Amino acid sequence: MSQSDLPHISVCVPTFRRPVLLNRCLEAMQNQQSRGFSYSIVVVDNDAEESARDVIDLWRERSSVPIRYEVEPVQNISLARNRAVASGEGKFIAFIDDDEYPDPTWLQEMFEAFGKIPADGFLGPVIPYYEGSPPKWLVKSGLCARRAFETGANLTNLRYMSTANVMICRNISEGEEQVFDPRYGLTGGEDSDFFDRMMKKGRRFYWCNEAVVHEAVPKRRQSRAYHLQRAMIRGLINADQLPLFGLATLKSVAAVIAYSLSLPFMALVGQHVFMKYLIRDCDHLGKLLACCGIKPVSKRTFQ
Repeated sequence: MSQSDLPHISVCVPTFRRPVLLNRCLEAMQNQQSRGFSYSIVVVDNDAEESARDVIDLWRERSSVPIRYEVEPVQNISLARNRAVASGEGKFIAFIDDDEYPDPTWLQEMFEAFGKIPADGFLGPVIPYYEGSPPKWLVKSGLCARRAFETGANLTNLRYMSTANVMICRNISEGEEQVFDPRYGLTGGEDSDFFDRMMKKGRRFYWCNEAVVHEAVPKRRQSRAYHLQRAMIRGLINADQLPLFGLATLKSVAAVIAYSLSLPFMALVGQHVFMKYLIRDCDHLGKLLACCGIKPVSKRTFQ
């Protein structure tokens, strides 16, 4: 079988003003095992000033993998992802973030997983790597570690589903006017919305624990303020579909009371426990504020 007859994977990398991390991601993409398929890379620069162009020009000169460069001038991660999907080719679309880099077997493991289980998509683990010496409370709390599953596990909980490490069949986006909803383009949550809509259509997603990518945790993500703001925004997003009066809202009311009362005791146990409970408190507080029409944060201001 010639290279042109092989199943093709388009690896989509949205980026915004992170040229150093993007360079590391593209470097790791050069060494992917690719038995039985071909692949190319689509980088969508979500910066109107085209801050990623120099990195792309450098890699185009020496890359063994075709690289396509697109610019989405309107700052909106959903629009960037939509442009990436529209620019991709072949049977599969894989997403990886610009602050991540994959293991050499990443694409191979994902591709082979599709041959074992009839699926619309596979997700894989994202392992944190810290810049410098992170605070002990942060590492001990596990806040930057994402939950992993056994290979073949059927994923149905949106909490554990994201585009940080995923490969999907391209055809599942057919009929979608907007694959990713621009309403979530400034706050985040566009990936949860995508998976929610797909599963309601009967699409099935599974886990591939061998397809590993690594995510940078720079200094700015190692602060308490970053994680609390992220929790608040997560709560605001998750509340979009919740009624003001409903079981989920009552659960959040109870959770805010319980977590708030427990915080002084958690502080005695350790800062890692205190922060975990405070973040859960902010999650539910964000939901309640959104249900009341109050949105203290209207835009994601962190990266």
